[in-house]
Amino acid sequence: MTSAAENSTLTSIISDSTAAEDPTCEVAHGHAPAPETGRALVAVFFSPVARFLLAYGQDAGFRPVLAEPDPEQAEAARQAGFVPLAALPAGSGWDADVVVTDHHRPELGLVLQQALASGARWVGVMGNPRHPAPHIPALAGLGVPDPEIARVHRPIGLNIGSRNPAEIAIATLAGLIADRNGRPGGFSFPVPAAG
Repeated sequence: MTSAAENSTLTSIISDSTAAEDPTCEVAHGHAPAPETGRALVAVFFSPVARFLLAYGQDAGFRPVLAEPDPEQAEAARQAGFVPLAALPAGSGWDADVVVTDHHRPELGLVLQQALASGARWVGVMGNPRHPAPHIPALAGLGVPDPEIARVHRPIGLNIGSRNPAEIAIATLAGLIADRNGRPGGFSFPVPAAG
């Protein structure tokens, strides 16, 4: 049996040696602050998924932004503590990942057109891949060219069988983090060559 002092020393040795190998461990163990990404995570439409996505995104270093064009929904968002934008900025070239959280809304085409025009790094719309993609005819009807329509990701997130808003937000955020870091997501962990 080891004493409390021996356990403390062992923990310190393990922690110090691990942190020296990988600065990410410093962050994971709470010894260093997480780096700011500077990237905005924009949830379009106030929904249960948007609530979780923005909260988890902020924890992951994103700057959370809610866009809600419907005045009644925007008021509900304000009552819940959000400060929604009525529209996305046009042509700003901002470092943002835009996630449309409801593909049934009548404003779908217009908000996706705004997202594409905003210069966002990544644009996606939630939706079951077994159902037709409503964003394609919505954007085509607005005269958006096919190459621009092709920039819209659907489905989005990692395929983890999400069933509720929190799980959908986790899968979506995990996919965005994997994409941001140039990783495929999932359980493939390539080991770098020694050298």
